[in-house]
Amino acid sequence: MSEGLGKVLLIANPAAQNGNGGPAAERAAERLRANLGEGAVVLARTAGPRHASEIAERAEGCSTVIAIGGDGVIHEAANGLMRRAPAERPVFGVIPVGSGNDYARTLGISEDVDEACAQLLAARALPVDVGRVNGRWFVETLSFGLDAAIAHDTVERRVRTGRSGTMLYMEAGVNQLLRHLDVRRYRASFDGGVPVESESVMFAVQVGPYYGSGFKICPDAKVDDGVLDVCVAHPPVGVARALYIFMRAKTGAHIGFKQIETRRASTLRIEFDEAPPAQMDGERIEGRTFDVSVDAGALRVLRP
Repeated sequence: MSEGLGKVLLIANPAAQNGNGGPAAERAAERLRANLGEGAVVLARTAGPRHASEIAERAEGCSTVIAIGGDGVIHEAANGLMRRAPAERPVFGVIPVGSGNDYARTLGISEDVDEACAQLLAARALPVDVGRVNGRWFVETLSFGLDAAIAHDTVERRVRTGRSGTMLYMEAGVNQLLRHLDVRRYRASFDGGVPVESESVMFAVQVGPYYGSGFKICPDAKVDDGVLDVCVAHPPVGVARALYIFMRAKTGAHIGFKQIETRRASTLRIEFDEAPPAQMDGERIEGRTFDVSVDAGALRVLRP
């Protein structure tokens, strides 16, 4: 039984995982109340986009905020907390009920609601890094080009087919590789260094190692090392070779291919010649120039 959660605000997206979010939220609230007390857990359901962010930012009187849903509601809740003064940020926790669940995977949180609740009740609150891009925050991933196009495709494909998880991302990935293996020119500066001009098919900036429902794009990324990990796929690369590298990325085995460049940096500035497909934590963003940095240890997060 946890001694440190205090009063808990549970922010749930009832529409998550094709409607499973609602019953999962009720189950989580029941389990947490059984351990912490009936009045110790408040369940707030989101009503639409950005609502989780507003709830987290305005929440008063709670020691812990737990987001239950997919990476989208986790992303929104974290952004709401990051808009608060550091001394006023509650501890953050997650219960994954989504199609990707990459942040929970990084933290080691189970996709089983009962087990996730047990993990959170026994967890320690540890400082973790949060990425920032153009004034907004991301907890796991920021990407441009092919992988962002795949993320956009998965959103539309999930609505259309009802599928989720790795197979959904695989389907979207193969579709985009066959149709949109686009090369994008960029200019990037890492940690204030001399700008580098190059071309990319994919450009990912990671707090943790995962994206796309468990693809280990930056295998050595850690959420508490104070730096961002970068993975860039450069041309030339044909469809067959790109598909082979894409499949190898599931386990992080793409590292070492000559097309793949990896870096670490605390800050970077990326300017694309044309606005690329772009996403952070699965949420669509737009622009041509991106200023990226890491807020080291900015959130205290419950980790098993």
